[in-house]
Amino acid sequence: MPIYEYICEDCQTHFEKIVLNKTQEIACPKCAGKRNAIQLSVFSAANGSTNGASAKSSSGFSGGGGGSCCGGGGCGCH
Repeated sequence: MPIYEYICEDCQTHFEKIVLNKTQEIACPKCAGKRNAIQLSVFSAANGSTNGASAKSSSGFSGGGGGSCCGGGGCGCH
């Protein structure tokens, strides 16, 4: 079930709505208007980090290392 973002063309309210099927009528939660424009939205995904680090720094790459297949030599491929 996708969640779509809309803007009401009558009162300019921004809102989100879960859409169960394409024929579902969408009404503004503020004014009940039916003239709504779908907005482009950006999704986000958790990267598994709890301290706000970027995905690049939490990817498991230790940086530095001997240039082997594992970067730091931790996989035993030497």
